[in-house]
This record gives sequence, C-alpha cells and structure tokens, in this order.
Amino acid sequence: MTPEQRLQEAGLTLPPAPPRGGVYKPVVRVGNVAYVSGHGPFRENETYVTGRVGDELSLEEGRAAARQTGLAILATLKAEFGELSKVKRVVKLLGMVNCPPTFGEHPKVINGCSELFGLVWGEDAGIGARSAVGMGSLPGNIAVEIEGIFEIE
Repeated sequence: MTPEQRLQEAGLTLPPAPPRGGVYKPVVRVGNVAYVSGHGPFRENETYVTGRVGDELSLEEGRAAARQTGLAILATLKAEFGELSKVKRVVKLLGMVNCPPTFGEHPKVINGCSELFGLVWGEDAGIGARSAVGMGSLPGNIAVEIEGIFEIE
C-alpha cells in the first residue's frame, strides 16, 4: 500500500503545500537527504491553526494541530518529489509548541505528527529521532511548527 493510499484509508486529505512565509526554500535536497523547513498547521482552507497550547488550545487541540502540521509537510514533500513513496524514512523532527512557560507536555503535542508519519510510512520508516520544545511565540501565533529531515530515494 502506498503512503497516499494509507492516508486515504485513514480518511485524511492533504492541504495545498503551504506558501513560503519568508526568504527560504521549503525543501533543500543534499544527496539522498531532504531538509524540510519549518511548517505550521496549514489547513485545506488555507488558514493556520493558531493559539497557545495550554492556554487558548487544549492538549488535544495542540495534538491535532501537530497532525495538521504533518499533513502540511506531506503536501510539501509530495509537491517536491511527486509521490510520498520517494521518502525512504523519517530521520529527525524538531517540533516547537507555542505555549506558556508552565506547559510541560510538548512531546504529547508533537506525537500528533509522529503518529501520522508512522501511519504513512510504517513504524520503522515513519518514526525517527525527535525533539519537542516549547516556545514563547511562533510566527503568526501558529500553535505548532515542525521541521524535518528525511531520507529520499
């Protein structure tokens, strides 16, 4: 089953690839490694999930925002490489959560993205190394920002 078929079976659809928010490339490929710039929770209606997790958003809403961010990353990878099966494995993710200083559940939020990638590519290829940290703010007050490193065919 292809990654796209797994998404369809799970009832998930990709948003459009997000527009760039500055002077950078969404993906830089060096050999067989793709470095994906930070993405936010970009939705099909071309808006972002905003708010601070642990303040305006619940843990579950933050987790859903991380999943949506994962879908946005998948949309960028598909736009760049034509199909998600070109990705051999997730190497590393950095997840940043917009939250107050007292919030301490960053890994649980970013699990929304990691679980999505595990679904798409399987546990061995879809789950890589990861960091999850809290931020006092993120661009546009987005709830989550995630960047990634992927091995490509």
